[in-house]
Amino acid sequence: MNKKLITVMLVIITSVTLIGITALLVFMNVFNQNEGGPPTIDQVIQMSVDVPEITTNVENENIVRIALKLQTNSKKGKEELDKRLFQVNDLVISELSNMKVGQLEGKKGMDHLKALIKQRTNGLMKDGKVEKVYVTSFIMQ
Repeated sequence: MNKKLITVMLVIITSVTLIGITALLVFMNVFNQNEGGPPTIDQVIQMSVDVPEITTNVENENIVRIALKLQTNSKKGKEELDKRLFQVNDLVISELSNMKVGQLEGKKGMDHLKALIKQRTNGLMKDGKVEKVYVTSFIMQ
């Protein structure tokens, strides 16, 4: 009778402990996800890759210098993008070399270029995707 009572108590204590730990983990996970809002600046930085300044010609022989920061959707995506940086440089140069100066002017031109870079880069990615493209430096001569 005593052994049976001790066994039942141990099973109950173990069950309550496991349920408590599970509830705590779920609670922490739900409330640490920024409640579906935009990522914090620390999260953006952790999941971003800097594309060093690229200098190239546009179609009508003007010169463009551009530097970018690409924000991914995960740490795995960032790791993959770090490895694919040479491919990103290639596609940025390719896209710019096919554009005219007029296509790059103003907010509309910059938004188009960002969308194009995001789309083409996401075509390369397997473990993540680019969420946002930031132009950190841009000079056109």
